[in-house]
Amino acid sequence: MKRFKLYYLFSFLVFLSFKQISDSDKLNAIIAKYEAEREYEFKRNESLENTIKYYQAEADFSIKLKKELELLAVEGLSKTEQISRELLLFVLQDKIDANTYKTYLNTITNESAFHLNLSRMGNRTFEKKEQVIEYLKTLDNLPQKVDYNISLLRGAIKEGLAQPKAIFHNYEDTYNKHILSDVTQSEFFKPFNKLPESFSKELKDSIINVAKISVQKNAIDQYKKIKTFFEDEYLPNTRQGLGISTVPNGKAFYQNRINYFTTSSKYSADDVHQIGLQEVARIKSEMNKIISDLNFKGSFAEFLKFLRTDEQFYPKTAKELLMFARDISKRIDAELPKYFITLPRKPYGVVPVPEAIAPNYTAGRYSGSYSETTAGFYWVNTYNLPSRTLYTIPALTAHEAVPGHHLQMSLNNELPKIIPDFRRGLYLSAYGEGWGLYSEYLVEEMGIYTTPYEKFGQLTYEMWRACRLVVDTGVHAKGWTRQQMIDYMSENTALSIHEVKTETDRYISWPGQALSYKIGEIKIRQLRKKVEKALGEKFDIRQFHEVILEEGTVTLSIMEKRMDNYIEEKLNE
Repeated sequence: MKRFKLYYLFSFLVFLSFKQISDSDKLNAIIAKYEAEREYEFKRNESLENTIKYYQAEADFSIKLKKELELLAVEGLSKTEQISRELLLFVLQDKIDANTYKTYLNTITNESAFHLNLSRMGNRTFEKKEQVIEYLKTLDNLPQKVDYNISLLRGAIKEGLAQPKAIFHNYEDTYNKHILSDVTQSEFFKPFNKLPESFSKELKDSIINVAKISVQKNAIDQYKKIKTFFEDEYLPNTRQGLGISTVPNGKAFYQNRINYFTTSSKYSADDVHQIGLQEVARIKSEMNKIISDLNFKGSFAEFLKFLRTDEQFYPKTAKELLMFARDISKRIDAELPKYFITLPRKPYGVVPVPEAIAPNYTAGRYSGSYSETTAGFYWVNTYNLPSRTLYTIPALTAHEAVPGHHLQMSLNNELPKIIPDFRRGLYLSAYGEGWGLYSEYLVEEMGIYTTPYEKFGQLTYEMWRACRLVVDTGVHAKGWTRQQMIDYMSENTALSIHEVKTETDRYISWPGQALSYKIGEIKIRQLRKKVEKALGEKFDIRQFHEVILEEGTVTLSIMEKRMDNYIEEKLNE
């Protein structure tokens, strides 16, 4: 495949040399260079040194290609090609920034790390001997994988980029559960407990003996190594400051992350903080109106306590929670044709968050399709049911499934072939998460919120995203403590205290990402008002959504340009 891509690139360049080169041809040649696999004389994931060399080489490549792209005249490009040029400039700059700020060393957050999901490899069933051999090879590769990831985290410690200790709660559970005295109880051993009936007894005994040695050496002993590393090296050397601005070059890095996650250079941390405060005040007034309409006798804080403690708002079983999420999903499915011209081909399922990561995981998330034969999945967290509010499920479903992430990401993957490959897999949070939050607003028009509490749930999710603007900038630019963040979130949202704490730790460990939701959603809603005002009776909600979605993931400035062009075209019809 690599040779084919390089041959295609070479042939394409030769072809161009024999004809007058148009701006479109030049752009296609630059994109072909970017999309062709780059081969280096070293393996990126073999060592920390190789990883450093890889990111430096990628940055050097990106600087050179970016200069070529900037010299390209846009006048001779189609609208789609202009979008491709602008998006590639954005992507190349992020590659340069990844090397500048060494983001490749920060491989761990409160909810993700290399060792959390390794045991999923044990979720398989053997049907023939070759599959057993292949799994044993996979196990044999684990020690090198563990050593490599530990080396990256050692690099983070050396550079002063280790995460703060405050986000690692009960972290010993993530590795201790894999350190067992009985190897046959290991999750890595699971497939060996159900060997095919067709295997002879001698073959089964032989496999079991080899498997016990392999799982002990390659899994259990590796988790002992992981335990020693975290307890003796990483956790004692976590950074002292909570916010990213406290690390070397941290203030510049945080501004860089604001720029990346908002796809704009027009916001400072102070700007975002103020937008957050304004949105919190606006949303709170809407929440107070619902409380008043419900004739609740008590303060805002007392109403939140009522929501957090009354059993009517919580599922009794994981099955009840999943069934409710599936019911909401199907109700939204039925409304989609009224609001969208193009719908995705891929279906989606509703399943629990994997048990291994559920305790420190958010309430729900979308997991996209990774092949032609797999669906997308809306993950619902069924861990700690007393913290999972039913009245927020409609808003969560709209965001993670449809019309949110599943619809948008699937359409992005199904873009026509004239769209370059790099754009098909591109995800920019301001666009994707902004669309997800807008989707929570949109389903009110579909009649999905059937009780005042469900509407309050939508507002508390919107408030949650508004609070993110305040607490993310608070911790990373204004020196807020973890308790300040928790207090602000718990005072202004109806999220359970468990969710507030896991979300707080997410914002600490992933600077800037939480800003993208509200900034993106604000832009989409502003554009909708602009189009409704400009077009009046000509406004068509299906066409509006088509303009936002039909070119796939774009920056907010590209989205605004497209909408301005759409208004002009409609007015001139």
